[in-house]
Amino acid sequence: MSYRLRPAALSDAPAVTELLNDIDRIEIGRAETDLHMVEADLKHPDTDPERDSWLAFDGSRLVAYGLLWDESNGERIDVDHYVLPDHQEAGRHVLEALEARAREKARGNGAARAVVHLQLNVAPTLDTALLRERGWSVVRRYHVLERALRPGADRVPETPAGVRVRSCVDAADRARVHELYQDSFAEHFDFQPRALPQWLHDVDADGLDWSLVWIVATEDLGDAGFLIARDDRAAMGWIRSIGVRREARGRGLGGLLLRHAFAAFAARGRDTVGLGVDTSNATGAPELYARNGMGVHYAVDTWETVLS
Repeated sequence: MSYRLRPAALSDAPAVTELLNDIDRIEIGRAETDLHMVEADLKHPDTDPERDSWLAFDGSRLVAYGLLWDESNGERIDVDHYVLPDHQEAGRHVLEALEARAREKARGNGAARAVVHLQLNVAPTLDTALLRERGWSVVRRYHVLERALRPGADRVPETPAGVRVRSCVDAADRARVHELYQDSFAEHFDFQPRALPQWLHDVDADGLDWSLVWIVATEDLGDAGFLIARDDRAAMGWIRSIGVRREARGRGLGGLLLRHAFAAFAARGRDTVGLGVDTSNATGAPELYARNGMGVHYAVDTWETVLS
């Protein structure tokens, strides 16, 4: 079968969204990709869609999609890859293009190799034998968790003595959340530092409802943690990031922030909230989420290859 490849444009976002939702239905049983998510990916400042994206067509039907972005300015390159199960050869073509461009990007950054990461559902539509034969391997597993919300029961929690939770209301608070994010995640797998302007783009600052961003502080440590939530996903309310500084962990601040988010989403009429977590997280995050009623919705693997 012959496939036609071309770059993606922003105008292709609806077709890409439809493809990704077809794949969602196969992999997780329901569509969970929103148009604005695809548009944000195609507008990523570290992506040139003309050179860093690929659409594969069987006739007029879109059957595979790939996207590359480079936030490290070094050897680390990230890619997305999606393919319908009956079109593995199209998936191969897209993967080959991703790998070639990753090498090119890394060399352009002055790196001797490209370390490429790809996240896939643990039972993906892509035949993982293709990845393994090309030298890819799984290096990490993540869980997407979810929790049912109870409008009558999920209420704003009491704040312990000496602790204060405030909403993120101005530019100074946004800069503070950025600092807390960098500090809280510095030791995490695959963390890459972000200057404030890049980070603001990453969290879609212009489209973010900042009333769903909270900072927690203690009398002795000052600002100690944060939570960023989003209410722009059709499938569920979403907790994008939650972090607590190392010296403030073990005080229940993470759970307090979670319960604030649960209450806010329940008050808005949401019936489910979700988030993603590294299953090898050493800070106790998986246990924290389990204690607060969150269970596994599906699992995702990070695949890695090193290209020289």
